[in-house]
Amino acid sequence: MKPPDPARHATTKAAAAPAAAPASQTAVHGPLDWRTLVDWLEADGVISPDEAERTVARCSVAHSVQPPLQRLGVVGMQRAADGSVLTLDGLAEWLAGHVGLPFLRIDPLKVDVGRVAEAMSAPYAERHQVLPVQVGPHEVVVATAEPGLTDWVPEVERQTRRSVRLVVANPVDIKRYTGEFYALAKSVKAATKAGSGIQASFEQLVELGRSNRQLDANDQGVVQVVDWLWQYAFDQRASDIHLEPRREKGVIRFRIDGVLHPVYQLPVGVLAAMTARIKLLGRMDVVEKRRPQDGRIKTKNPSGDEVEMRLSTLPTAFGEKMVMRIFDPDTTVKGLDALGFSAHDARRWEGLVKRPHGIILVTGPTGSGKTTTLYATLKRLATEEVNVNTIEDPIEMIEPAFNQTQVQTHLDFDFAQGLRALMRQDPDILMVGEIRDLPTADMAVQAALTGHLVFSTLHTNDAPSAIMRLMELGVPPYLINATALGVLGQRLVRTLCPLCKVPDSQATRAALDEVIKPWQATGTYAPYRPVGCVDCRMTGFKGRMGLYELLVTTEAFKDKVTRDPSMDALRRQAVADGMRPLRVAGAMRVAEGLTTLEEVLSCTPPLQ
Repeated sequence: MKPPDPARHATTKAAAAPAAAPASQTAVHGPLDWRTLVDWLEADGVISPDEAERTVARCSVAHSVQPPLQRLGVVGMQRAADGSVLTLDGLAEWLAGHVGLPFLRIDPLKVDVGRVAEAMSAPYAERHQVLPVQVGPHEVVVATAEPGLTDWVPEVERQTRRSVRLVVANPVDIKRYTGEFYALAKSVKAATKAGSGIQASFEQLVELGRSNRQLDANDQGVVQVVDWLWQYAFDQRASDIHLEPRREKGVIRFRIDGVLHPVYQLPVGVLAAMTARIKLLGRMDVVEKRRPQDGRIKTKNPSGDEVEMRLSTLPTAFGEKMVMRIFDPDTTVKGLDALGFSAHDARRWEGLVKRPHGIILVTGPTGSGKTTTLYATLKRLATEEVNVNTIEDPIEMIEPAFNQTQVQTHLDFDFAQGLRALMRQDPDILMVGEIRDLPTADMAVQAALTGHLVFSTLHTNDAPSAIMRLMELGVPPYLINATALGVLGQRLVRTLCPLCKVPDSQATRAALDEVIKPWQATGTYAPYRPVGCVDCRMTGFKGRMGLYELLVTTEAFKDKVTRDPSMDALRRQAVADGMRPLRVAGAMRVAEGLTTLEEVLSCTPPLQ
């Protein structure tokens, strides 16, 4: 199945600026004609008389079987108001206003595909070029690009026992999603018919005798649903896919820009078969459902790029839950500016990673982008002249430029033992997935003392806390001073959609000034706030960026570690040495118009 086009996912606004308001609403009966649409566009002042004349001349040259809206959409008419191109979405939105109907931009995340298939058959939808997009207890919302053709409405109302409410949508979207939604519904139905699916649910074990066949992971319907799931997730820019068994239904959710979105509900048996299919492809034990498992899959996205997916299963009350973490194939080739480094911190970070030996720590909570930063940095350091080795749990992404090793706890092969083994592999640069205990910390210190550059991560709230954490683990202050080069603390924040953000109020400028003023004498603030549009799915945000604070261990800082190892003293000295706290780094991004003050305040520790 062809996956949805990511440029076309949103709800109620057109991609282009709204068309001019129609002079009056027009009742329409029968099929639309492109010449009539041109006359209406001219009458409403959307296009000029000259543009109308040019459009008629261009459309009259060749015969076309395309719907009238689509035929005009490819012409590239220019708006009379500003000269911008009138897109197909802009035409559909104008037509909706002209005939007095709502305009809908179809968002697949908000369509219950199963209910769509129940409301109308695929051949019927294709014949009338309509698509049910919402089915409620008393109403069916149907998208159409031909609002004058309504002879099918009474029949649908009679069959569904619900009233029909029409909305106008892009005809290309209607055609594409008709094929995709019904194909998905057909695959799920085929998978459901294959068997009722035995569930390992604590509440439903008494029902095992009711089913005589479990869904096969290789059933064609299951295979098609899994293929759709992955392609759809790539299109939606999802970072994680959650397959969650519940009491009555299985639920699929995507994490997009840090926020989980419900995608689809399906029978628990089908979800179990999908989980088994994915475990099979990830070389996991399909039969074992009582304990957590990890696996990985490499596949390709619609553009042909290889994508790594890390798999994790967990037994829950209603069955086996699976989470798939999707890794961006471009992560390791991103520059520091693309990751979100300011020029100030990028220069200092570049200076640190070029040092011949020592320990560099990256700290932050789970999901703050630590692995992304480390992989991007190591990728740039991994030239043919150096030997880069990693010990990870698990290996996040396979990178040919590194020599990667995975922790095997069941074989008593942990971080400390892995690091000890890597020391005999003639390494230049070492990366330890995480320093969790004193043996690992001791081995990292020994590696740094013997002339190696060591990267690792810690889970602490900010950069100065990492030094205190090492001391809590039992590393002596003199060894910290001898080996620690610096600590990078980081967070991820959502970035504003560049197409719909608007300037923010003076109050935000005053709040920014309060945070930034001690850190820079002057500055031009350009804060923005989110609005919501087609491209960002009406959220106002699109993508995420990193916020960083970089602590560099100077002689003055080392003196504090030895004489006054308190959190306040270390933080004050780090700031005096040039560290900009996370909240300040975020406020500067707000001042640049890249994110909002609310986003920064919600994810960064307060200034102290």
